[in-house]
Amino acid sequence: MTNSLPVGRFAPSPTGRMHLGNVWAALLSWLSCKSRGGKWLLRIEDIDPQRSRAEYADLIRDDLNWLGLRWDGECTQSERYALYEAALQRLTAQGCTCGVFRSRQERLAVSAPQATGTAVPTDMPAARKPATGLLLPDETLAFYDGHYGEQRFPLREGGDMILRRADGAWAYQLAVVVDDALTGVTEVVRGRDLLPSVPRQLYLYKLLGYAPPAFLHIPLLCNEAGQRLSKRDKALDMGELRQHHTAPEIIGHLAFLSGLQAEEQPATAEQLLPIFDWGLVPKEDITPFGSPTGGRRPTDVIQGM
Repeated sequence: MTNSLPVGRFAPSPTGRMHLGNVWAALLSWLSCKSRGGKWLLRIEDIDPQRSRAEYADLIRDDLNWLGLRWDGECTQSERYALYEAALQRLTAQGCTCGVFRSRQERLAVSAPQATGTAVPTDMPAARKPATGLLLPDETLAFYDGHYGEQRFPLREGGDMILRRADGAWAYQLAVVVDDALTGVTEVVRGRDLLPSVPRQLYLYKLLGYAPPAFLHIPLLCNEAGQRLSKRDKALDMGELRQHHTAPEIIGHLAFLSGLQAEEQPATAEQLLPIFDWGLVPKEDITPFGSPTGGRRPTDVIQGM
């Protein structure tokens, strides 16, 4: 009998210290699967060789443990390159790949396609080794998101997408599909800025013969300029937050932002399990934490607990 319990995952890149937005995604992913008795996996996405650092991976593990977000299994992408190679060979044998000449966008392909995407229009500078791209049909793909409902995005918006850079680095889209499929992930919870990448990933699942997971995207935590939090927002990274707040204060604050608590109060992740409900989680971005906090800065709210 097939195990029907969900398997979720958190897949951070070790390119800097986690910030509050990363913790927001990790907490909602953890609560979603753990509230139904499932497993939660940690995947260190270190396929960007120029920016990934082992010390950041260690800090991610330490921060998650400190927050009480325990995981049930772990893998590291840099140890899985043979799996990506096998998948690429299968796609090539099917006639689904092509040479792609690209510069900056090719370099971005190793990262999750937030805002910029990994679409790769082709240009042809002379005497340059091509990257390997995936040929995409001129179609619009519809899918159901567990939080935002029915979605439709064109597969070919921007052209073909990178699977492997010219320098040999593996691209995000291929690696994430192979990893989720082969580690048994059945549920992907992540920021809504990744919604447009779902059709491309679903297409890869189909070509590789994998069963796709359920997708549930979440609103973004934004800074005061209305921009998605990033590792540049040092005031809200875990190094800074841990100096001034306890883990229950941070978890309780995020529970308030997610609608799980009606007011600001400390809480542990375990305490939130019985009350977790996707129906309470907002769909609008919290900019800058204005929806639940009346426009106050997030640090002011945490400090006021």
